[in-house]
Amino acid sequence: MASVSLTPRALYEEVAELLRQRIFNRELPPGSWIDELRIAEEFGISRTPLREALKVLAAEGLVTMKVRRGAYVTEVSEQDLREVYDLLALLESDAAGEVCSRATDDELRALTQLHAELEQAAGPVHGSRERFFEINEAFHLRLLDLAGNRWRKQIVTDLRKVMKLNRHSSLFKTGRMAESLAEHRAIMHALSERAPQRAVAAVKKHFANGLAAAT
Repeated sequence: MASVSLTPRALYEEVAELLRQRIFNRELPPGSWIDELRIAEEFGISRTPLREALKVLAAEGLVTMKVRRGAYVTEVSEQDLREVYDLLALLESDAAGEVCSRATDDELRALTQLHAELEQAAGPVHGSRERFFEINEAFHLRLLDLAGNRWRKQIVTDLRKVMKLNRHSSLFKTGRMAESLAEHRAIMHALSERAPQRAVAAVKKHFANGLAAAT
């Protein structure tokens, strides 16, 4: 069997991640045109791996390909956000219900510790919106891990990438970070008491409030 080089695949995935972070950091804002020639020169690569990377981002919903015009950072409409949040509420609330019966005591203690880090990230001394956002996402993804079903997690991960196009702005709204933290407390409390109906309701409320802050 002939050997297969993995370098081209690793290169376009690396380029995709670099562009993904620029999009999330608003270095490439929604609606902006992606100058392939300039970026290829900046990265010191040919346009082939760059175009492969753009295909990856397009599949994730972060980039929109326009015929004869090139690639643009996706602009998320209010309807897009509603649809994304509705799906996340459905999938993650179901996962929370599963965690109540599936998770071990040690796993719930570890999740409680992650929540404690979220509390610290929202504090007046060591608080940081960026840190809060990072731990918040880690909490949600850990919840999905504990619930099982890798297909659900894969779908949620892709949906969260689209949500990130708008998510940072929602946390800057007055009082939203404190509200989000209170919602997480309610989720964690329900999980700790292994109360699936309350856990499901708490997660749905969390996403409903998140959507209200994002639109």
